[in-house]
Parts: sequence; C-alpha cells; structure tokens
Amino acid sequence: MSLPQPSSGNQRALTGIVAEAADAVSSLTDTNIRIIQSITDRMRILALNALIEAARAGEHGRGFSVVAGEVRSVSTQIADLASELQQNLSGRIGALKEATEQVAAQARSERLVDLALNAIEIADRNLYERTCDVRWWATDAAVVDCAAAPIEAAVGYANKRLGVILSSYTVYLDLWLCDLDGRVIANGRPDRYRVIGAQIGHEPWYARGRDLASGEDYAVGDINACALLGGAQVATYVASVREGGDARGKPLGVLAVHFDWEPQARAIVQGVRLTPEEAARTRVMLVDAKRRIIAASDGRGILTSECALRAEGRPNGSYTDAAGRLVAFHMTPGYETYRGLGWYGVIEQAAP
Repeated sequence: MSLPQPSSGNQRALTGIVAEAADAVSSLTDTNIRIIQSITDRMRILALNALIEAARAGEHGRGFSVVAGEVRSVSTQIADLASELQQNLSGRIGALKEATEQVAAQARSERLVDLALNAIEIADRNLYERTCDVRWWATDAAVVDCAAAPIEAAVGYANKRLGVILSSYTVYLDLWLCDLDGRVIANGRPDRYRVIGAQIGHEPWYARGRDLASGEDYAVGDINACALLGGAQVATYVASVREGGDARGKPLGVLAVHFDWEPQARAIVQGVRLTPEEAARTRVMLVDAKRRIIAASDGRGILTSECALRAEGRPNGSYTDAAGRLVAFHMTPGYETYRGLGWYGVIEQAAP
C-alpha cells in the first residue's frame, strides 16, 4: 500500500500558517521598522545638536534642557513602540502556535484513521481468501461423494482429503463436512477434534450455509469461541456442497472452514505501525457490526465487551472521548467480491 498523502485540509491549514508568518514579518518590516528608522534619525540629529550645544554653552548650558526634553520624548516613543511590538508579536506568535497545534492535531487524527483503515483492510483481504477457499473446496470430488453417500470408505477418504488441505493451509483449525440434518460427517483432523457425529444444526453459520441459493455463494458466522474446537476463537465460513460439484446442482450438505482467528487477528492489531512511545498509550481494536470487540492489541475484552464507538453513521472519522483520548475509526471497505461484515478498525490513543 502507498503511504497516506497529506490531505487538502492539512495543506490549507499549512497555507494559513505561512500567511500568518508572512503577515507578521511584513508588519514588522514595513510600518514599525520605518518608525524605528525615523526615530533613530532624530536621535542622531539630537546627538549632533547636543555636541554643538556643549561646545557653545560653556558654563551656562541652558540649551541642554531643551535637548534633554526631546530625548525624554523620543525615549517614551521608543518605549511605547517596544511595548506595541511586543504585544503585536506575542499575539501573532500565539496565533501561529494555535494554528500549528491545530495542524498537528489534524495530522494525528488523519494518521490514526489511516492506520485504522489499514488494519481493517488487512482483515478484509485475509477473509476474502477464506470465501474463495470454502467455495472451491466444496466442489472437491471427495467432499461431494461423501456428502452424497457418507459410507465408511467415503468418510475416510473425505477425512484424508480435508487433512491434505489443512496441511497446506495452516490458518485453519479444522474443516467440517456436514449433512443436511445438521450433523458433522467428516473432518480434516479427526484425531485431534472428535467431532464426527456432532449435531451443529443450531449454529447460525450452519443455517445460513444450508439456505444458500447456489454453490457460488457463501455465508459466515460471527467470531466465536467454539467448544468443539477446544474453545478456540474462530471465524467460520461455509459453502453449499452440491451434486456433481455443480454450482446449480442439488444441495447435498455444507462445508465449514474454521479460520484460526485469534493469532491472525492479534498479528493485525499488534502490527499497526506505532512508535514505541505511541504504543504505550494506544489501543488498537477490531469490532464487529454489533460493536463487540473481536480483537484488541492489549488482549482485553475480546468477545466479552463492546466498544463504545461513536461512529454516528459515518464510515470513518475521529473524536475525543470523555477520558480525553483520541478515537479514530474506519469501517470495512470490503475487498474484491468480499463486501465485508460491517466491522470497524478502531484506535484509541491517550494524549502525549
């Protein structure tokens, strides 16, 4: 991915700073500097007059009172001008400081929004591949034959075939072939997960998979801790197994692939590019469409807590929460044919 480019908002703010600086410099170098030069010229003349008077005065020196008065007057003007310059410059420096802080805050917000987008995009691209895998493997001859006639030999061969797939795709915990009655009839790791014969018809992902219109479609369940897989956090994607492996063939069963969610998600949220100083005060999360936390860089609240995200219908943005933290977020944009599931990448960062 290309690095984020400066936004037009930042460019306008920076232009404003430059204009402020130019105006301040112009003010000092035009009006005020001319006044100072004029006063300096008068001081030179007064100094010359003082020398002349001193030469003429001798013991009297009455003219010095006039000169002294002028010097005091000029000194007062210089003092007034200095005060004016100080106030003017202080005000302008304050304005410049405020504008600079606003640009820094805007840049910080936009950067965190970009990082939130990057995190959810990585998840999208990863899960897009899962949708491709499950639809492809649902057409495997061993899977189709076992779903059509789950006799012992067919189950054994389907187990072996699914095991071969798992040996190449290490991001999966297991692959399950289920019949239309909601029963697991084959899996890729029968020695590790003894799930054959288990009833899974109550699982939302199964119901969605059974009702798919064709073999070209897929369904997915919410991230959950699967008891039959040792309580591991999984993202389950399903596709319809159909007669002859034809997308329009008669439904025979459902193939479910259980993506090993926790380590993959942890790598995403902990892999966001933050400086060490930032990382100490930053929490990166992925949240689902129900605002449930499904990944967190600090490991807290996963699958048990909701994120109090104030998206307010916006696909992306940022705000400061009640604790003074900057919260940046970006909704899933989807990837290729994967539309996403309404998830968000969210970053909470305490002030430096």
